[in-house]
Amino acid sequence: MKLVLAAALLLVACADAQPAPPQPLPAETPEQRARRILAEVPLADGHNDWAISLRAGLGYEQALEADLSRDPSSRTPPGHTSIPWLREGQVGLQLWSAYVPMSLPPEDAVRQSFEQVELLHAMFRRHPETFAFVTTADEAEAAFRSGRIASFIAFEGAHQVADDIATLRRAHRAGVRAMTLTHSRPSALFDSATADPKHNGIAPGARAMIEEMNRLGILVDLSHVSPAVMHQVLDITRAPVIFSHSSAKARTNHPRNVPDDVLRRVAANGGIVMVTFVPAFVNQARADWQNARTGQAILAQDQGPAGEARLKSWEAANPRPEATLADVADHIEHVAAVAGHDHVGIGGDYDGIPDLPTGLETVATYPALFAELARRGWSDDNLRKLAGTNFLRVLRANEAVAAALSRTGPAPPAP
Repeated sequence: MKLVLAAALLLVACADAQPAPPQPLPAETPEQRARRILAEVPLADGHNDWAISLRAGLGYEQALEADLSRDPSSRTPPGHTSIPWLREGQVGLQLWSAYVPMSLPPEDAVRQSFEQVELLHAMFRRHPETFAFVTTADEAEAAFRSGRIASFIAFEGAHQVADDIATLRRAHRAGVRAMTLTHSRPSALFDSATADPKHNGIAPGARAMIEEMNRLGILVDLSHVSPAVMHQVLDITRAPVIFSHSSAKARTNHPRNVPDDVLRRVAANGGIVMVTFVPAFVNQARADWQNARTGQAILAQDQGPAGEARLKSWEAANPRPEATLADVADHIEHVAAVAGHDHVGIGGDYDGIPDLPTGLETVATYPALFAELARRGWSDDNLRKLAGTNFLRVLRANEAVAAALSRTGPAPPAP
């Protein structure tokens, strides 16, 4: 009997010694999911104007030497971009715009464009712990793995190469790997989205420019161009296109946005629409207000102080509508619904616009946008595509096209 009792007690003790079943881990919050995704893949942003903002605020020579690691709140004005904010926002890959205005004479536009390229190279050299100048997808991924921001250089309009193929090749040698075709008005080759057409789309020499961009591996950027140019370029290009900073026209009727018929063609082309944060592009009330204010400003132009007073009175009676982070998420979801999750990305346009949607005030705020989409039910895979894998795929496809076309030698100069 004592033996049986001892055995029973031993069994009870052994049972008590068994490890407890594992407890389920607490579910991730949307914010935690966003941070994890952005640690797994490089967050690729299609457009940032920090270079021209630095030049305008500091002057060219001072911008070449500026310390960009200091607390951004000490700057006047603070702007939207800084190294601390880029780190907080988990930016992993950036197309840095080397923009100069279209109002410059062609020779000045080219000279200042290459100065902007040098300004960006100087920025990369001054902060090698933060920025890695790259020209390929493989280099970008290696930079991300090393904890640095993969930094591409982009032009914002063919006026920056004087609509000239030889100058385009020079830009490529300097490291430029993306170019919008025009900006706020028609160039010699391409019509703009925001001005009366000059070419009804593209001029005769435009085909050679697109073909040479494909051969060199310079991304064809269709932001800023008219719908006619969008369609005509999609008929020509051998490589996937990007829209580096545009949103969805079906959500906000602004000429800088992408119509649904073009979204469907971008999907067929293999390209990407990188949704921008510009308030008038993502919020219809803001777009309408901006149009009305432009009309009031035109009326006030020739009326001196009385006109200025009337404009201020109109603004007081008609407060500016504010865009929000949710508006941007709506545009992202629209592009994903029409073009597909494989063809959507992000192009904030930080430091290129005076204000931003509530919740997206600086480059530090990208994770909040991903958290919003996580709350809306986006899968990890689709969040990764939006963050960077879509852009890297487009980049690799352009590299493959360039490699194939370069075997045939340089294209002839434009007529």
